[in-house]
Amino acid sequence: MKKINIPFVLGIFLFLVGCASYHQKKEIRQGKDWTIIWEEHFDTPGILDTTKWNIVERNNVDWGNYMSNNPECMKIKDGKLYLRGIVNPDQAKDTAQYLTGGVSTKGKFAFQYGKIEIHAKLESATGAWPAMWMLADQPKYGDYPRNGEIDLMEHLNYENQVYQTIHSYYTLELKKEFPQRYTTVPVNTENFNTYGMEWYADKLVFMVNGKETLTYPKVEGVDPSQWPFDQPFYLLIDMQLGGSWVGKVDPDDLPVQMIVDWVKVYQ
Repeated sequence: MKKINIPFVLGIFLFLVGCASYHQKKEIRQGKDWTIIWEEHFDTPGILDTTKWNIVERNNVDWGNYMSNNPECMKIKDGKLYLRGIVNPDQAKDTAQYLTGGVSTKGKFAFQYGKIEIHAKLESATGAWPAMWMLADQPKYGDYPRNGEIDLMEHLNYENQVYQTIHSYYTLELKKEFPQRYTTVPVNTENFNTYGMEWYADKLVFMVNGKETLTYPKVEGVDPSQWPFDQPFYLLIDMQLGGSWVGKVDPDDLPVQMIVDWVKVYQ
């Protein structure tokens, strides 16, 4: 029987254990590399922190037809933000058929590169279109869509999936389909889920519940409008109703709401 070289075997064993320990520590370190730079937990009942948030105003874009500062469209209780879509209770004061609530950090907080997570629950209704998205803080490249748009999450009607999408001059006007600019992700809308993205100088990595769903890279040698994501962006979270994409609203399905538990931004 050949004699076993115990010191050699022991050395190999310790080497393998060391490698495993190194990789484990590396993964732990990577998980801790992110530091929270901005967060919101909606801890003050009934009060929106106006040092962080604006109420989204009505506008003439499809998603903004019913945006309102009506207090019935927004509530903060039990550490959560409730953004609601409702039938307008008084069309003498506001002629819109429906009213919706939304918030943004425009002019109050924007960031460039890092990680964002939003923990929320989506209710469903015919014509409901809740969204979490980001726009450029300043018009570095000109008018929309030249500065791009990052859609962290959009949900339509009663679907059991969400959409995560990139918009830009490159995708909307030049109609380029490479690289892949959107994905759909199955979700259980009965639960709270975490929607997010890691943003680097050369790619956007979308995530749902911590799992990567889509990577949108910066591509060399194409029209520079492909990558306007080299500037600070601010956040919008809104409960939208109706539009050419989601379709007509069924008033019998209302009210409907998006419930936001927390928002965290890391770098």
